[in-house]
Amino acid sequence: MSNLMNIDKVLNNKRLTKAVLGVKKETFDKLLVTFEQVLREEAESKKRKRGFGGGSNGNIKNPRKKLFYILWYLKVYPTFDVAAYVFASSKSRTHTWTHKILPILERTLGRKLVLPKRQISSTEEFFAQFPETKEVMLDGVERPTLRSKKAKTQNKHYSGKKKRHTRKNLVLTNNKRKILLLTPTKHGKVHDKKMSDKNILASRIPEEVSLLVDTGFQGIQKQHHNTLIPKKKPKGGVLTDAEKAWNRLISSARIVVEHAIGGMKKFGAVAHIFRNKKGLDDQFVNICAGLWNLELEAS
Repeated sequence: MSNLMNIDKVLNNKRLTKAVLGVKKETFDKLLVTFEQVLREEAESKKRKRGFGGGSNGNIKNPRKKLFYILWYLKVYPTFDVAAYVFASSKSRTHTWTHKILPILERTLGRKLVLPKRQISSTEEFFAQFPETKEVMLDGVERPTLRSKKAKTQNKHYSGKKKRHTRKNLVLTNNKRKILLLTPTKHGKVHDKKMSDKNILASRIPEEVSLLVDTGFQGIQKQHHNTLIPKKKPKGGVLTDAEKAWNRLISSARIVVEHAIGGMKKFGAVAHIFRNKKGLDDQFVNICAGLWNLELEAS
């Protein structure tokens, strides 16, 4: 490994590990055991003449370095030129590393049972997946994307809410900040309520479970009667003291979903302007949600 990136120096310092990789040292060690297992299975499933770990893999030959690289990439979200410089490699090789290791990390998190569900098909499935859950919080999360040169695509990606071109997901969390569900990534123009309707989300949350949302989900109460939503200020009018107190109560309870979104966005791959090809953004947000859930388990 190049002297530009001393892995041992980072991993031997708990504060530095969290700053450089976005996860605690304990989380890295726990993840590495399963990551190595999945990596070995992937290698053995292919028709290979060499044994596991054989052949030229540049500067990240062993599983520890591979895991370190991909977590660093997700945390920093550098260009492949920058990644090549830091890891003393080439742009094409860092591109290959990223696209090969990302699916391995996703499978590892899946095996750890920390990836969020992408869809709920019924209230029965909700109860089966989250039997202890009594209340959930729903919110939209957007991340900026490059402005397309195509007018049609540009129009689709323009978010009136953020006043920029974005990609969007809905996030459903419990009161312990765990991300239970993450809807597929869509263009930023889609309204939060419309995205919820397309995923038939509200009607698949049992009535026994309280649903807390913000004013962007007006009308969702008709689909899920046990919904708690802030009072919207009437046009030309004012809110009463009781209504203001109600809104503060909802906001204080909903803060956990903001913490969960913030936990995902500590990874630059989810927070910074998306500049990779379409589809990879959905993989990024799914993996980063899984890493956040894994960190919660460790805390």
